[in-house]
Amino acid sequence: MKEKLRIAVADDEAIIRRYFQEILPNIGYTVVAAAADGAELVAACQREQPDLVISDIRMPKLDGIEAAIQICQQRPTPIILVSAFHDEDLIERSAKSHAMAYLIKPIEKAHLETAIPLAYRNFRQIQQLHSESARLLQTLEDRKLIERAKGLIMKKLSLEEPDALRAMQKMACDKNKKLVDVARLVLATHD
Repeated sequence: MKEKLRIAVADDEAIIRRYFQEILPNIGYTVVAAAADGAELVAACQREQPDLVISDIRMPKLDGIEAAIQICQQRPTPIILVSAFHDEDLIERSAKSHAMAYLIKPIEKAHLETAIPLAYRNFRQIQQLHSESARLLQTLEDRKLIERAKGLIMKKLSLEEPDALRAMQKMACDKNKKLVDVARLVLATHD
């Protein structure tokens, strides 16, 4: 089932903005903002918090690539960049802005029907990988704290490793705390 995404669009040409405002609802999306330049797009994204952004690259005040960077710094958002040009410099800059797609004008309905769900799905997968990576890093850091605290208990109380771990687990159970929180307490009292 297709998600009903809220999309912000930007192009300095009014005819292109109108095209997006007409075609996107026809394929199941809601246009929440239509900006004429990059600065207007950044402000609209702050206000509307769209699910996805489609932006022309060459616009006045702030180009689409710079706008994409600012938008993603404020709130990670999938970006589809659009341009009549496809030179290496633009493609390289677009890649650095974390754009999920790059479409060449003229944009047809079929291009949008393909690019939008793919860009959104890929963005969500990347976000999930970032979350999973952060969770794994936190688990590793927690494990290091627990091991340090366990080593300290082993040394202070002359306990074997399994006994030191059981002592920490009992303390966690008695205090209704997580094992890592007990490890922090042990290490804090030692320092």
